[in-house]
Amino acid sequence: MARPVSLLYRLYERRLLRELDKSVPVPRHVGVITDGNRRWAKEFGATTADGHRAGAEKIVEFLGWCDEIDVDIVTLYVLSKENLARSAEEVEVLIEIISDLVEKIASLKGVRVQLVGDLEILPPGLRARLEAATSAGDCQMRVNVAVGYGGRQEIVNAVKSLLRLRTDEGTDLETIISELSPQQISEHLYTKGQPDPDLIIRSSGEQRLSGFLMWQSAYSEFYFCEAYWPDFRRTDFLRAVRDYGLRQRRFGK
Repeated sequence: MARPVSLLYRLYERRLLRELDKSVPVPRHVGVITDGNRRWAKEFGATTADGHRAGAEKIVEFLGWCDEIDVDIVTLYVLSKENLARSAEEVEVLIEIISDLVEKIASLKGVRVQLVGDLEILPPGLRARLEAATSAGDCQMRVNVAVGYGGRQEIVNAVKSLLRLRTDEGTDLETIISELSPQQISEHLYTKGQPDPDLIIRSSGEQRLSGFLMWQSAYSEFYFCEAYWPDFRRTDFLRAVRDYGLRQRRFGK
Protein backbone atom coordinates (compact mmCIF):
# COMPACT_ATOMS: atom_id res chain seq x y z
CA MET A 1 0.00 0.00 0.00
CA ALA A 2 1.08 3.58 -0.68
CA ARG A 3 2.20 5.62 2.32
CA PRO A 4 -0.56 7.66 4.04
CA VAL A 5 -0.78 11.41 3.52
CA SER A 6 0.12 13.35 6.67
CA LEU A 7 -1.70 16.41 7.97
CA LEU A 8 1.34 18.51 7.03
CA TYR A 9 1.07 17.43 3.40
CA ARG A 10 -2.66 18.13 3.35
CA LEU A 11 -2.03 21.68 4.53
CA TYR A 12 0.72 22.05 1.93
CA GLU A 13 -1.62 20.78 -0.79
CA ARG A 14 -4.19 23.41 0.15
CA ARG A 15 -1.51 26.06 -0.18
CA LEU A 16 -0.52 24.77 -3.61
CA LEU A 17 -4.15 24.74 -4.75
CA ARG A 18 -4.58 28.34 -3.62
CA GLU A 19 -1.54 29.29 -5.69
CA LEU A 20 -3.00 27.53 -8.73
CA ASP A 21 -6.35 29.26 -8.23
CA LYS A 22 -4.71 32.68 -8.41
CA SER A 23 -2.64 33.07 -11.55
CA VAL A 24 -0.67 29.91 -12.36
CA PRO A 25 -1.74 28.47 -15.75
CA VAL A 26 -2.76 24.82 -15.77
CA PRO A 27 -1.50 22.47 -18.52
CA ARG A 28 -4.19 21.44 -20.96
CA HIS A 29 -2.52 18.13 -21.82
CA VAL A 30 -0.47 16.15 -19.29
CA GLY A 31 1.58 13.09 -20.19
CA VAL A 32 2.83 10.77 -17.45
CA ILE A 33 5.39 7.97 -17.46
CA THR A 34 4.25 5.75 -14.60
CA ASP A 35 7.65 4.36 -13.67
CA GLY A 36 8.89 2.48 -10.61
CA ASN A 37 6.23 -0.14 -9.86
CA ARG A 38 8.69 -3.04 -9.75
CA ARG A 39 11.27 -1.18 -7.66
CA TRP A 40 8.52 -0.08 -5.26
CA ALA A 41 7.45 -3.72 -4.84
CA LYS A 42 11.02 -4.86 -4.22
CA GLU A 43 11.55 -2.15 -1.59
CA PHE A 44 8.44 -3.24 0.31
CA GLY A 45 9.07 -6.96 -0.06
CA ALA A 46 6.00 -7.35 -2.27
CA THR A 47 5.58 -9.20 -5.54
CA THR A 48 5.97 -7.59 -8.94
CA ALA A 49 2.25 -8.12 -9.49
CA ASP A 50 1.54 -6.21 -6.27
CA GLY A 51 3.64 -3.35 -7.59
CA HIS A 52 1.75 -3.19 -10.87
CA ARG A 53 -1.60 -3.33 -9.07
CA ALA A 54 -0.55 -0.50 -6.76
CA GLY A 55 0.51 1.48 -9.83
CA ALA A 56 -2.87 0.91 -11.47
CA GLU A 57 -4.67 2.14 -8.36
CA LYS A 58 -2.50 5.25 -8.36
CA ILE A 59 -3.44 5.98 -11.98
CA VAL A 60 -7.13 6.13 -11.11
CA GLU A 61 -6.30 8.44 -8.20
CA PHE A 62 -4.11 10.58 -10.47
CA LEU A 63 -6.94 11.07 -12.95
CA GLY A 64 -9.05 12.44 -10.13
CA TRP A 65 -6.37 15.03 -9.38
CA CYS A 66 -6.23 16.01 -13.06
CA ASP A 67 -10.01 16.40 -13.19
CA GLU A 68 -9.88 18.54 -10.05
CA ILE A 69 -7.81 21.23 -11.78
CA ASP A 70 -9.53 20.88 -15.18
CA VAL A 71 -6.84 19.13 -17.23
CA ASP A 72 -8.42 18.29 -20.61
CA ILE A 73 -6.19 15.43 -21.82
CA VAL A 74 -4.07 12.88 -19.98
CA THR A 75 -1.76 10.45 -21.78
CA LEU A 76 -0.64 7.48 -19.66
CA TYR A 77 2.41 5.42 -20.59
CA VAL A 78 1.48 2.05 -19.10
CA LEU A 79 2.92 -0.58 -21.47
CA SER A 80 5.78 -0.03 -23.88
CA LYS A 81 6.59 -2.21 -26.84
CA GLU A 82 9.70 -3.36 -24.95
CA ASN A 83 7.66 -4.36 -21.87
CA LEU A 84 6.11 -7.15 -23.92
CA ALA A 85 9.54 -8.83 -24.00
CA ARG A 86 9.52 -9.39 -20.24
CA SER A 87 8.93 -12.85 -18.78
CA ALA A 88 5.73 -14.57 -19.87
CA GLU A 89 4.54 -14.66 -16.26
CA GLU A 90 4.94 -10.90 -15.76
CA VAL A 91 3.38 -10.05 -19.12
CA GLU A 92 0.37 -12.21 -18.29
CA VAL A 93 -0.12 -10.32 -15.03
CA LEU A 94 0.38 -6.97 -16.75
CA ILE A 95 -2.23 -7.83 -19.37
CA GLU A 96 -4.82 -8.62 -16.71
CA ILE A 97 -4.05 -5.51 -14.65
CA ILE A 98 -4.05 -3.16 -17.66
CA SER A 99 -7.29 -4.64 -18.97
CA ASP A 100 -8.97 -4.10 -15.60
CA LEU A 101 -7.48 -0.59 -15.39
CA VAL A 102 -8.73 0.54 -18.79
CA GLU A 103 -12.21 -0.79 -18.06
CA LYS A 104 -12.20 1.09 -14.75
CA ILE A 105 -11.05 4.33 -16.39
CA ALA A 106 -13.75 3.97 -19.05
CA SER A 107 -16.37 3.68 -16.31
CA LEU A 108 -15.39 7.03 -14.76
CA LYS A 109 -17.92 9.79 -15.31
CA GLY A 110 -17.02 12.28 -18.04
CA VAL A 111 -13.97 10.33 -19.24
CA ARG A 112 -13.33 9.21 -22.81
CA VAL A 113 -10.68 6.52 -23.36
CA GLN A 114 -8.50 6.28 -26.45
CA LEU A 115 -5.83 3.65 -27.07
CA VAL A 116 -2.43 4.94 -28.18
CA GLY A 117 0.01 2.40 -29.58
CA ASP A 118 0.53 -0.39 -32.05
CA LEU A 119 -2.46 -2.59 -31.29
CA GLU A 120 -1.34 -5.21 -33.83
CA ILE A 121 1.46 -6.39 -31.52
CA LEU A 122 -0.79 -6.88 -28.48
CA PRO A 123 -2.01 -10.32 -27.39
CA PRO A 124 -5.49 -10.85 -28.92
CA GLY A 125 -7.23 -11.11 -25.56
CA LEU A 126 -5.77 -7.84 -24.30
CA ARG A 127 -6.55 -6.03 -27.53
CA ALA A 128 -10.17 -7.19 -27.51
CA ARG A 129 -10.75 -6.06 -23.92
CA LEU A 130 -9.05 -2.72 -24.49
CA GLU A 131 -10.95 -1.97 -27.69
CA ALA A 132 -14.23 -2.85 -25.97
CA ALA A 133 -13.47 -0.25 -23.28
CA THR A 134 -12.77 2.64 -25.64
CA SER A 135 -15.46 5.29 -25.86
CA ALA A 136 -16.58 8.14 -28.08
CA GLY A 137 -18.67 11.28 -27.82
CA ASP A 138 -18.52 14.30 -25.57
CA CYS A 139 -16.38 14.18 -22.43
CA GLN A 140 -14.84 16.34 -19.75
CA MET A 141 -11.46 14.64 -20.00
CA ARG A 142 -9.85 12.47 -22.66
CA VAL A 143 -7.52 9.75 -21.40
CA ASN A 144 -5.03 8.27 -23.86
CA VAL A 145 -3.73 4.89 -22.68
CA ALA A 146 -0.38 4.08 -24.31
CA VAL A 147 -0.14 0.29 -24.66
CA GLY A 148 2.24 -1.57 -26.94
CA TYR A 149 3.66 1.88 -27.52
CA GLY A 150 7.00 2.88 -29.01
CA GLY A 151 7.82 6.45 -30.00
CA ARG A 152 10.03 5.56 -32.95
CA GLN A 153 7.50 3.05 -34.23
CA GLU A 154 4.75 5.67 -33.98
CA ILE A 155 6.70 7.98 -36.29
CA VAL A 156 7.45 5.13 -38.71
CA ASN A 157 3.77 4.15 -38.76
CA ALA A 158 2.76 7.78 -39.30
CA VAL A 159 5.06 8.13 -42.32
CA LYS A 160 3.82 4.83 -43.75
CA SER A 161 0.21 5.95 -43.31
CA LEU A 162 0.94 9.28 -44.99
CA LEU A 163 2.74 7.67 -47.94
CA ARG A 164 -0.05 5.14 -48.38
CA LEU A 165 -2.69 7.88 -48.42
CA ARG A 166 -0.83 10.09 -50.89
CA THR A 167 0.00 7.25 -53.27
CA ASP A 168 -3.61 6.01 -53.14
CA GLU A 169 -4.58 9.54 -54.20
CA GLY A 170 -2.31 9.14 -57.23
CA THR A 171 0.38 11.57 -56.07
CA ASP A 172 3.85 10.85 -57.46
CA LEU A 173 6.80 10.30 -55.12
CA GLU A 174 8.66 13.52 -56.00
CA THR A 175 5.57 15.59 -55.22
CA ILE A 176 5.09 13.74 -51.93
CA ILE A 177 8.71 14.50 -50.98
CA SER A 178 8.53 18.17 -51.97
CA GLU A 179 5.29 18.73 -50.07
CA LEU A 180 6.20 16.72 -46.97
CA SER A 181 5.81 18.77 -43.78
CA PRO A 182 5.75 18.24 -40.00
CA GLN A 183 2.04 19.05 -40.02
CA GLN A 184 1.34 16.23 -42.47
CA ILE A 185 3.15 13.73 -40.26
CA SER A 186 1.34 15.01 -37.14
CA GLU A 187 -1.96 14.25 -38.84
CA HIS A 188 -1.03 10.55 -38.94
CA LEU A 189 0.22 10.09 -35.38
CA TYR A 190 -1.73 8.09 -32.79
CA THR A 191 -2.69 11.40 -31.14
CA LYS A 192 -3.81 13.12 -34.34
CA GLY A 193 -6.27 15.94 -33.73
CA GLN A 194 -5.04 16.53 -30.18
CA PRO A 195 -2.79 19.30 -28.87
CA ASP A 196 0.74 18.25 -27.97
CA PRO A 197 1.42 17.64 -24.26
CA ASP A 198 2.18 20.79 -22.28
CA LEU A 199 3.70 18.90 -19.36
CA ILE A 200 5.24 15.43 -19.11
CA ILE A 201 5.80 13.92 -15.67
CA ARG A 202 8.03 10.93 -14.93
CA SER A 203 8.22 9.23 -11.55
CA SER A 204 10.97 7.09 -9.95
CA GLY A 205 13.89 9.50 -10.43
CA GLU A 206 14.70 8.49 -14.01
CA GLN A 207 15.31 11.48 -16.29
CA ARG A 208 14.60 10.28 -19.79
CA LEU A 209 11.57 9.86 -22.07
CA SER A 210 12.09 6.19 -22.95
CA GLY A 211 10.52 6.86 -26.35
CA PHE A 212 7.35 8.44 -24.94
CA LEU A 213 5.66 10.89 -27.34
CA MET A 214 8.96 11.66 -29.05
CA TRP A 215 7.39 13.74 -31.81
CA GLN A 216 4.73 15.44 -29.70
CA SER A 217 7.07 16.42 -26.85
CA ALA A 218 9.29 18.75 -28.91
CA TYR A 219 8.20 21.77 -26.84
CA SER A 220 6.76 20.06 -23.77
CA GLU A 221 7.90 20.95 -20.27
CA PHE A 222 9.31 18.06 -18.22
CA TYR A 223 9.04 17.30 -14.52
CA PHE A 224 10.96 14.44 -12.92
CA CYS A 225 9.97 13.18 -9.48
CA GLU A 226 12.02 10.90 -7.22
CA ALA A 227 9.00 8.97 -5.86
CA TYR A 228 8.17 5.57 -7.32
CA TRP A 229 4.82 5.70 -9.09
CA PRO A 230 2.77 3.91 -6.36
CA ASP A 231 4.12 6.50 -3.89
CA PHE A 232 3.40 9.49 -6.15
CA ARG A 233 1.29 11.92 -4.12
CA ARG A 234 -1.20 14.62 -4.88
CA THR A 235 1.41 16.96 -3.44
CA ASP A 236 3.92 15.81 -6.07
CA PHE A 237 1.36 16.42 -8.81
CA LEU A 238 0.48 19.90 -7.60
CA ARG A 239 4.17 20.76 -7.35
CA ALA A 240 4.67 19.64 -10.93
CA VAL A 241 1.75 21.78 -12.12
CA ARG A 242 2.93 24.79 -10.15
CA ASP A 243 6.46 24.35 -11.51
CA TYR A 244 5.03 24.19 -15.04
CA GLY A 245 2.97 27.33 -14.48
CA LEU A 246 5.98 29.32 -13.31
CA ARG A 247 8.11 28.49 -16.37
CA GLN A 248 8.38 30.70 -19.42
CA ARG A 249 7.47 28.67 -22.47
CA ARG A 250 9.33 30.03 -25.51
CA PHE A 251 8.61 27.27 -28.06
CA GLY A 252 12.09 27.68 -29.48
CA LYS A 253 11.79 31.44 -29.98
